[in-house]
Amino acid sequence: MKFLRIYGRVLGLLRPEKNLAIVLAVADVALASLQFLEPVLFGRVVDTLSNASGKPPDEIWTASFQLLAIWGVVGIGGIVANIFVALHSDRMAHRRRLAALSTYFEHVLSLPLSFHGATHSGRLLKVMLEGADNLFGIWLSFFREHLSTFVILVVLLPMTLLMNWRLSLLIIVLMVIFSALSVLVISRTEKAQSSVQEFHSELAERAGDALGNINLIQSFVRLALEVQQLGDLTQRVLRAQFPVLTWWAVVTVLTRASSTLTVISIFLLGTWLFLQGLTTVGEIVAFMGFATLLIGRLEQAMGFAGKLFFQMHSLEEFFGVLDSRSSVIERPDAIELTDVRGDITFKDVALSYDGMRDTLADLTFDVKAGQMVAIVGPTGAGKSSAMGLLHRLWDPRKGIITVDGHDIRDVTLTSLRRNIGVVFQESTLFYRSIATNLRVGKPDATDEELIAAAKLAQAHDFIMAQPQGYATLVGERGRSLSGGERQRIAIARALLKNPPILILDEATSALDTVTEAKVQAALDALMEGRTTFVIAHRLSTIRRADLVLVMEDGRIVERGAYQELMAHGGEFAELVQAQSLSSDRPGVPTTT
Repeated sequence: MKFLRIYGRVLGLLRPEKNLAIVLAVADVALASLQFLEPVLFGRVVDTLSNASGKPPDEIWTASFQLLAIWGVVGIGGIVANIFVALHSDRMAHRRRLAALSTYFEHVLSLPLSFHGATHSGRLLKVMLEGADNLFGIWLSFFREHLSTFVILVVLLPMTLLMNWRLSLLIIVLMVIFSALSVLVISRTEKAQSSVQEFHSELAERAGDALGNINLIQSFVRLALEVQQLGDLTQRVLRAQFPVLTWWAVVTVLTRASSTLTVISIFLLGTWLFLQGLTTVGEIVAFMGFATLLIGRLEQAMGFAGKLFFQMHSLEEFFGVLDSRSSVIERPDAIELTDVRGDITFKDVALSYDGMRDTLADLTFDVKAGQMVAIVGPTGAGKSSAMGLLHRLWDPRKGIITVDGHDIRDVTLTSLRRNIGVVFQESTLFYRSIATNLRVGKPDATDEELIAAAKLAQAHDFIMAQPQGYATLVGERGRSLSGGERQRIAIARALLKNPPILILDEATSALDTVTEAKVQAALDALMEGRTTFVIAHRLSTIRRADLVLVMEDGRIVERGAYQELMAHGGEFAELVQAQSLSSDRPGVPTTT
């Protein structure tokens, strides 16, 4: 069953602390054995007293004290085992929960953009938090309750056959019937509960989507509609959940009924066996104790089974994310990329996102260290996708990309990306201080380096105008700053990183003309001596490019220097002419 497979995988995550887990398991076995001994000792005391007629008082007291002494040792041993299990299982569960959170977090951040494009961040966050909490609860209850329950049911219960096989067989039959009914309920409701959990994930997605688009909701007066749609989804959750709850209410009733039925059955069978001389009063009392212990354990087990049942889908989602594999895989023998000059080669490179249609095809070009390459073309031509290949946001379907003669798939991702600085067209920031955002590429940068980079990017003045200067929080995704301010911080971030290879994806698109001129001067200084790729719509900014690549429909349709392409009168010349005519019209902005 999927139920057991998920449970086994949860326990498998304890492998890093297997030695402690083994010790706790031994302590649990001891605890189960000690608990099982108590009804036996109680029955022996009852038999000692019921058979006391005609025996000397000293003999009775001696036998009773011996049994009570053993009982006391058993009780103290159980207390010690309980304390040890409770203390160390708590600590281990907390450690493993945080480790699971860290593992999940690291894994999700390493997954490619294609995964994140298809999965909402609200769902990923919900899966991470719910999954880690559910893991914690299962680990804790496994060592505190479930392992000893398993030992009692599977190992110790059959041993009662040696005491009185008739009473033992009655308990075993009743337990088997009860367990079978519980398994039937689980199998009947498993699929329905998966639907319920999927609805919960949809709730997380919708709520996260709404919270991430407050401006859109308020501007388009969608508040009432969004609340209504969320309410409709909650009603769907309830309609799917209620039938499952009904079945589990049946399990609860069966559990309570089994308790009464088992006790009555043992009493009736025990009375008949006693009258037939086939058992003693002590054995009947002992089996009543066994029944009470087992029923309590079964109630715990079914409570856990119910809890795990309702958590199973979220755990399955948690493991599903962990099982997702990146299409960008670092080879085990990958080398460090050091002392980078910046020679770049694309040879017969093709990229396909869906494995059916090529987004990029036949990209071939060479760039010498220190050259500036401009990539131009209409929206959707594949400019950003090509640069994404360079720093391995994706891997090509075919072809080779090299840096200083090294196939980028043969070098570590960290060393490759460390040597490439990117200023994206849409600059995003962490909900952290401005200083922290500037240090993204160079965590150990000094305050002096921070300020110098900000000044070059024309960002220092507006940063100092903030309430707390460089310590000011920028809001989620930098929303407390304007688009131009975010862009200047992104440029300063790249300046601070100081990489040998630069990718400027419309780096000045959000700046006004005056600020752009200042920032362009800083970028010119930054590009000096570095291999730079400039993705540009504003074609007047790329006159100094050593090489212009004109892309259309994922292919390079023209290449050459700016003036050479203008003289050729092809696609590039038409683009420049069209943009020039557009910018000359009154009221038409110079950016596209």
